[in-house]
Amino acid sequence: MATLCRPSVSVPEHVITMEETLELARSRHADHPQLPLALRLIENTGVKTRHIVQPIEETLKHPGFEDRNKLYEAEAKARVPAVIQRALDDAELLTTDIDMIIYVSCTGFMMPSLTAWLINEMDFDPTTRQFPIAQLGCAAGGAAINRAHDFCSAYPEANALIVACEFCSLCYQPTDLGVGSLLSNGLFGDGIAAAVVRGKGGTGIELERNGSYLIPKTEEWIMYDVRATGFHFLLDKRVPATMEPLAPALQDLAGMHGWDASDLDFYIVHAGGPRILDDLSKFLQVDPHAFRFSRATLTEYGNIASGVVLDALRRMFDEGGAEHRARGLLAGFGPGITAEMALGRWRGPDRETA
Repeated sequence: MATLCRPSVSVPEHVITMEETLELARSRHADHPQLPLALRLIENTGVKTRHIVQPIEETLKHPGFEDRNKLYEAEAKARVPAVIQRALDDAELLTTDIDMIIYVSCTGFMMPSLTAWLINEMDFDPTTRQFPIAQLGCAAGGAAINRAHDFCSAYPEANALIVACEFCSLCYQPTDLGVGSLLSNGLFGDGIAAAVVRGKGGTGIELERNGSYLIPKTEEWIMYDVRATGFHFLLDKRVPATMEPLAPALQDLAGMHGWDASDLDFYIVHAGGPRILDDLSKFLQVDPHAFRFSRATLTEYGNIASGVVLDALRRMFDEGGAEHRARGLLAGFGPGITAEMALGRWRGPDRETA
């Protein structure tokens, strides 16, 4: 049975605090009629610190989409290999043991994908399958886990590598002054995460079932407006309330597996904001403490898009994991509005599947 092993996570060295974010908003948008609302929304995110690939002075500039995309490529090539190597080490595998690389990112564009460069640079086998995912946004972390699970179910001897690379700060648009844009300027951070899904063996979450759900007619609630200046992030004010229709989808998936989504041992979910976690606690009738890993990611790193689910899982590993065979739920939420969901049991070290 496929096992999602310990993720490796890295965030850039440049840090911006909540206080600095609020002061920047006040100084740059002093005459904005909705500034008080934007400031209140930013404060309510609970994000204390975020990490960005450039100093804030450079981040606030906009040299053009071409230069930004070149920076995305350069930073990805400089930072991703070390994160991958740690994930491989934690899974006790070599690059030559990997049969597929799933690369997820929505904050820059490359063709061929970074997967091609990684195969050459890190000596993956030339037969390694490439699976780039670019347009699922924050849901892509969950989607990557699910597609790795599918692959290892089809090829039980195979191993898949997941890589999430998100430099959200490179999507900052100084001319976007909607409240949703101002909120996103104080919410999103940069980060890289990688994890291996082993077809056999490994310590982590044995993946048992996965599923997807799209809330009908919500495709314009989270989206990019692609212009000459790059990706302009659009966020509808209805997004924070999406857990009410998505919680039943989580319950349905668990029910098909004979489980109760309100009575599991651990929860690893995407934290788009505190309202997401609060509503999941409410609608699933789960103690808020169950979402402590996701909340810690949001507080310390901000919303690092597709990397949130992997970082929350990394924090669970750091806490010591769970009891052998403990049951849990993983979920990523993003544009569509889409939920990518998975169920699994904790597999301790050197334990056989039971």
